Amino acid sequence: MGRSRVEEGRGTANRGIAPMKRHEVQTLRRAGFTRTKVAKLTGVSRRSVERIEGEKPVAKPTKAGRREVQLDGRRRRAQPEPMLSLLKRHEVQVLRRAGLSRPKIAALTDVSVRTIRRIEKEDKVATLDEREARASRGVGRPSKAEPLRPFVAEVLEKEPGLMSLEILRRAKLKGYDGSKTALYGLIASLRPPKHTPVVRFEGLPGEFSQHDFGQVDVRFIDGSKKRIHFFASRLKYSRWAQVTLVEDEGVESLLRPLVEHFEAMGGVPLLAVFDRPKTVVLKWNKAGEATQYNPTFSAVMLELGVGVELCWPRSGWQKGSVERIVGWVKNSFFKQRRFVDEADLRQQLAEWHEEINTRVVSRATGVTPMARIEEERARFRPLRLHSTDLALRIPVVVGVTGMVVHDTHMYSMDPGAIGIAGTLLLYKDKVRIVAGRFTAEHDRLFEPQAKSVLPAHRAEMVATVCGKRAKRYYKREQLLGLGAAAFDYLTEIVHRRPKTWASDVDALYDLLTLHGDPPTRRAIELALGERAFGAEYVAHFIAEDAMSFARLGNLEMAS
Repeated sequence: MGRSRVEEGRGTANRGIAPMKRHEVQTLRRAGFTRTKVAKLTGVSRRSVERIEGEKPVAKPTKAGRREVQLDGRRRRAQPEPMLSLLKRHEVQVLRRAGLSRPKIAALTDVSVRTIRRIEKEDKVATLDEREARASRGVGRPSKAEPLRPFVAEVLEKEPGLMSLEILRRAKLKGYDGSKTALYGLIASLRPPKHTPVVRFEGLPGEFSQHDFGQVDVRFIDGSKKRIHFFASRLKYSRWAQVTLVEDEGVESLLRPLVEHFEAMGGVPLLAVFDRPKTVVLKWNKAGEATQYNPTFSAVMLELGVGVELCWPRSGWQKGSVERIVGWVKNSFFKQRRFVDEADLRQQLAEWHEEINTRVVSRATGVTPMARIEEERARFRPLRLHSTDLALRIPVVVGVTGMVVHDTHMYSMDPGAIGIAGTLLLYKDKVRIVAGRFTAEHDRLFEPQAKSVLPAHRAEMVATVCGKRAKRYYKREQLLGLGAAAFDYLTEIVHRRPKTWASDVDALYDLLTLHGDPPTRRAIELALGERAFGAEYVAHFIAEDAMSFARLGNLEMAS
């Protein structure tokens, strides 16, 4: 049934009475005062007092979603009341103003007489909101800097940009003996905020491209989870976008996708805008100006002929109308799709590229990126460097062992280049090292701690090493570089043939020089599996392996 008109009238009449006044009325009625006396003490009509009696006890304001705690003067077992809550202190003050004695109030409110004396000395409770009261009175002891508030406010009004250190000096002249932290906190609260105008701007055709790294945790359909790193590029005028999955956020993971994106876009714009990752800038000053660029990055950008523009971190407004590219990629691709595995993710990413560049209308421009890309390409400069020819220039020094180390990978050089500084040209699938008049080219290594030694360098190193003992141990080190199987095999030979192992090492090294790394490694693995220790067994397995390959070749030719 609906509420009666009398009930509705009561709710309307009491709606204008403040919660603190209603709490005062309820407190006095619980203490035994008559309605007439309560009306006289509170200034509320007798009829309103009667209506307030029928309401629920006034509760402490709480955050949305939490159950209100009823503070009706009686503490419940399973509901402990917070010590000296605003409602409780207000209750004590109301009863003292009504003339009740401290022992009587203590019996009614379950508050000690000593606490009641302290509450009497406090300011009158003006609000029931704990957070509002805490913010107005502060927490803990008053700051020693608080008496200087008028002085600091006056100084900042005259000189808003005055350094805090100068204000501290002036405060000490006025007798301030507190810590600088307290005064700096007061200065920060009084200093007028700086409002820098936000400038939005549109790019012109072929003018800007924006680039940034991003990462997202992707949960596949089978429940597995993987963190995916990606590099994103977007043209400011047409909104043409390219995204490439990368292994990390290093300089190579930036430069190779960047060149590939320029190829897909059809040329090079005037400026490329970056968020100042450390792959781009190594050092900068407080004004945000780059003082040292990554040399590998600088060399490629110079070769591409594209200018670089940097933004302060977390200052997307500096990029103009195209901003938050990482968030846009996450929201429009990663959060909108589900993936079976990483291969499925890559396939869907390729499909998404076609969709957002050719079919989806940009909200900023009102047309698809494809509709504007030809205007961009007409203004682009030709791409001087293609992704297949891109070589990162990395400064190196040839070590005392004739090896160059890059990213835990070791590449051999001519012994004559030892100690010479050079450049490592890092291609996608190969490595070229130039040190003075010496050059070497290796297949690129990807396995951590891997080593590549060219046969010519190995022979020259043996010829260069002085002394029979040094040559022997150098040969053994070259054999150990073949892997764990070679390590175990040589260990067995040394212990099984302690007086003749050197001849075995010489013979094994000759096999390595003649046949190369893969056949020798495979033969050692076979000999180790058969527990046949000696250079003659390795030679047998190399010959047998060669014969099996020959027979296989003859069969293929016959077929």
